[in-house]
Amino acid sequence: MAFLPVSRADMEARGWEQADFVLVTGDAYVDHPSFGSAILSRMLEEHGYRVAILAQPDWRSAADFRRFGRPRLAFLINSGNVDSMVNHFSVFKQRRKKDSYSPGGEAGHRPDRAVTVYSNRAREAYKDVPIVIGGLEASLRRLAHYDYWDDALRRSVLLDAKADLLSYGMGERSILAIAEALDAGIAVQDLHWLPGTCYVTRRGEVLPPDCRVLPSWEELQNSKEKYAESFRIQYENHDALSAVPLAEPYGGRYVVQNVPALPLEQAELDAVYELPYERTYHPMYEAAGGVPAIQEVQFSLVANRGCFGGCAFCAITLHQGRQVRSRSKGSLLREGKLLTEQPGFKGYIHDVGGPTANFRGPACKKQLKQGVCTHRDCLYPGPCPNLRADHGEYLEILRALRELPGVKKVFIRSGIRYDYLLADPKGGRFLEELCAHHV
Repeated sequence: MAFLPVSRADMEARGWEQADFVLVTGDAYVDHPSFGSAILSRMLEEHGYRVAILAQPDWRSAADFRRFGRPRLAFLINSGNVDSMVNHFSVFKQRRKKDSYSPGGEAGHRPDRAVTVYSNRAREAYKDVPIVIGGLEASLRRLAHYDYWDDALRRSVLLDAKADLLSYGMGERSILAIAEALDAGIAVQDLHWLPGTCYVTRRGEVLPPDCRVLPSWEELQNSKEKYAESFRIQYENHDALSAVPLAEPYGGRYVVQNVPALPLEQAELDAVYELPYERTYHPMYEAAGGVPAIQEVQFSLVANRGCFGGCAFCAITLHQGRQVRSRSKGSLLREGKLLTEQPGFKGYIHDVGGPTANFRGPACKKQLKQGVCTHRDCLYPGPCPNLRADHGEYLEILRALRELPGVKKVFIRSGIRYDYLLADPKGGRFLEELCAHHV
């Protein structure tokens, strides 16, 4: 497989007169499954859609957003793998000098608040083309939120970006549903039922059944207690099985958050990571020295998604959710073998993990039918009595990867939850092999 088109010439070489989607991203174009843009573009391609990649466009005018002509279905916009403000500024609000997701690690290739800027430029280029925003920046700013850089509340990014739809969380299910609906001729203004999406509607229009109305934007600005209440309600409604829709009032409008999309099951997750990626950056970046971000992930394996760890500093809960899903042993071994055949592989698999490396599935059986507990944590203040702590399958996978021809060592760089390890009666064996073989 070749890289997806990055220019009009690439489109014409494929015989395309028009792209179905133009995917706009703040990162350089890296066709690797650790990059959300690569996953979604390859998924859409797998389902028969034509996707062009507009990576790090010139945002100073709308000209670059016309590079491929008018997309048939929509612009898909994200700021890249990292929130653009985190990408640009240190915790002390000093401008960073490097950007690992840009050619040669050079900073300055994307704007501040990239989702908003890109969306407005896309609207300027083609006023009537639907705009769908997503990725980490849009997902975590989908409702009113405290902004560290402004030291103030900011309203939903949907309103500032003037986008038609927001895909939050892991976007595979929602993006395909959006594509199918638009391809069927349904207007983007009518796409109000899709899980994993947010939209804007006027006051007086019908809200989804069981919808819960959050404190209004005006209330949030005037009361920290109302903001805390709103955040609590959002936290209690981030699981696909137990959540209800939420509506946040803004004057004469609502921003409505539909229930989250269901997490991908194992076979679906396997399929996502076994799509035909080029597994490296586009060759147009070679002269600049490539894209540094690939170095950490090029020879790593994503084994799971989601996390029930509940760490206070982490945003995974509100993006990937607390229900853990993992890839099969067979899929990880196939990708492991593929790594050994890649140029530059020297015998070292750098990671086999995810948000938490030693989680392999839902914390308990209840989560599969009823969703996660809304008022209890799985591991705090101590492991829940219903917790299923078992490292057996993970150990089997690590042992099998160690035996692959050409593999010298398999490292684990993702986080390990030691309280979960200690809750496993056989956890000592995992700890021994972790120390002996994987650090």
